[in-house]
Amino acid sequence: MTFSAEQWAVILGGSSGFGLATAKRLGALGMSVCAVHRDRRAMLAKIEPEFEKIRAGGTKLVTMNTDALDAEKRREVLDELAPAMGSGRVRVLLHSVAFGNLKLLVSEAKTARKSAAAELAGKVGVDAAQLQKAIDELFAAGSSQALGLASAPEYSDKHFLDEEDFSRTIHAMGTSLLGWVQELFARGLFASDARVFGLTSEGNEVAWKGYAAVAAAKVSLESLARSIAVEFAPYGIRCNVIQAGITHTPAQDAIPGSAHMRAQALSRNPMGRLTTPEDVANVIGLLASDEAGWINGEVIRVDGGEHISGASS
Repeated sequence: MTFSAEQWAVILGGSSGFGLATAKRLGALGMSVCAVHRDRRAMLAKIEPEFEKIRAGGTKLVTMNTDALDAEKRREVLDELAPAMGSGRVRVLLHSVAFGNLKLLVSEAKTARKSAAAELAGKVGVDAAQLQKAIDELFAAGSSQALGLASAPEYSDKHFLDEEDFSRTIHAMGTSLLGWVQELFARGLFASDARVFGLTSEGNEVAWKGYAAVAAAKVSLESLARSIAVEFAPYGIRCNVIQAGITHTPAQDAIPGSAHMRAQALSRNPMGRLTTPEDVANVIGLLASDEAGWINGEVIRVDGGEHISGASS
């Protein structure tokens, strides 16, 4: 399975995580790539070497450090890209924007329940504080087996989600996809057999503390993707959403209690590991192929069976 350099992928959020992995994968398969990202100057020293690796493989890579959520910036990106690319060349549009508010809805209720580590310390006659510190250090170092004894995640008791937080997050991680689809279409930049992808998570069905606004954005994205799949299908545009398993990315690190989420996922994943950005990029590569042209309007799980497993290792 290979692509032509005349075929392009436009990746929103292409400097890390799923976006960067997809840029690498599609580039390795021969596709030209435009990576739109928004990073501080201090981060560019780490990001540019990753972009150079893609170019070193022979991929034509255009990178633009700008705000993909701003309509005027979007027009500027396409004004610059269109002459270099030509019309009818965008085979893939990936929305991998991770910009959301991660706060609770309300302060946590206090509980006087004794922790499992404190109970264990009493049983074996050791100092509870020292035991808890040792357990938390093991957990922080990646020992998922310590999950049940590790200290609970800490959340802010001063800042909570409000309606504006929801509005901004839903736009950033959900409905902002529409503007890119409509403008690429209006300019005649989509290929006659194009693929649009969004990214969702298990938070579309289960409630994680601090994730309410992002969960709402993911559900909005899924609904929008179905409408894109139906209304743009006559023009050869397919739209699908990838539901990745828990993946250790910079965006996932920002979620309150992210280490606990990873440990829980690892304990129930039948494949014995977490999902990686490369797992997701590989599936996007498959779905971009000619053979996958009849897949449209789907939410496709890429998690090694994590979502179906009730067992803990």
